[in-house]
Amino acid sequence: MRTFGVEEEFLIVDPDNGSPVPLAGDVLRLHDAGPKGEAPSFRPTMAVELQQEQLEVITSPHSSLGALAAEIRAGRLYADSLAWKVGARIAALGTSPLPVTPHATATERYDALLEKFALTAREQLTCGYHVHVSVDSDEEGVAVLDRIRSWLPTLTALSSNSPFWNGADSGYASFRTQAWNRWSSAGPTEVFGSARAYQSLVAELSGTGVVMSPDFDARLSARHPTVEIRVSDVCLDSRDAVLIAALVRALVDTAARDWKEGRRPDMVSAAVLRQATWRASRFGLDGELLDPKTRKPLAASHVLGALYAHVRDSLEDTGDAPYAKEGLQRILGQGTGAARQRQAHERTGTLAGVVAYATGVTHLVPADHQPAGKAYLTSEAGTVALLVG
Repeated sequence: MRTFGVEEEFLIVDPDNGSPVPLAGDVLRLHDAGPKGEAPSFRPTMAVELQQEQLEVITSPHSSLGALAAEIRAGRLYADSLAWKVGARIAALGTSPLPVTPHATATERYDALLEKFALTAREQLTCGYHVHVSVDSDEEGVAVLDRIRSWLPTLTALSSNSPFWNGADSGYASFRTQAWNRWSSAGPTEVFGSARAYQSLVAELSGTGVVMSPDFDARLSARHPTVEIRVSDVCLDSRDAVLIAALVRALVDTAARDWKEGRRPDMVSAAVLRQATWRASRFGLDGELLDPKTRKPLAASHVLGALYAHVRDSLEDTGDAPYAKEGLQRILGQGTGAARQRQAHERTGTLAGVVAYATGVTHLVPADHQPAGKAYLTSEAGTVALLVG
């Protein structure tokens, strides 16, 4: 069974007014110091990001979805407990609903990014969700990248959680995707065909003097024997984060099987995939998505059903199929993070109210969170008919 782990980026916010606050350094100093006079308890890996208003929490690799779910939940609670000590909270928001002027983290790498990319870097306060899945070799990894491309926009739609930008409703479900794609190497790639071709492109991009490391939608990890899928917003609800991880592992496993069995990748162009990503970013699950097979707009429920059908065998092999099916039905029923943020704005009338709502949901542990058998399943006769066959 393939191992997988995740990286979640969170906003650090003022609990009174919802504004992002530049306290990542203070939070990490508490983390590094550890509990005084006590044996080490659960302490996830944490890291700074480009801006001091955000914090990254990184899980260990796991083979079971239940273990990963537990660490995602514990990592969120742990990070929030440290933020409390410096007078803040963490919020799983892809972008800040309130206006903010970010404060850059002072490192050699980030200083170089700010110098080179100017306003693009200065304004880049976005929180993503990256999933790493183990692969046996670079050759297998690139074969996987070639075979999951068509499905990545669906993950963008499913995880969409950034409707507000600079104090206004952007009109997008995932405006983080729009902001992120301002980086020079961000977005979908063409089919590589081999690890050698992948490495050749990376070297050629580096040689331009622009790209420091490729920001592809999915890439080989430079530090781990994994592929890294980077298209998702950080998920408001931890159950959504677990669902995305399950689907990503299943996509990787399905792609690796197809490669080993000699099935060729879909040769759809990166230009068309950009349109699929734009549509997913704009509408989330509240509009039509591009069907990965026909490249034509289709109801989001049908595209999610096609995704589930595509990876069902892998989900069943890992025991994750019931959790994935229930999770897809739940999100179609209650809405994505973006939809829930907009509902909170309608209820409270303020963007600060959206942030307050998000801080609560970020750390909420619903009863059906843990993927551990059939007890967590909802009725098959749900209010939403997901086309899973």
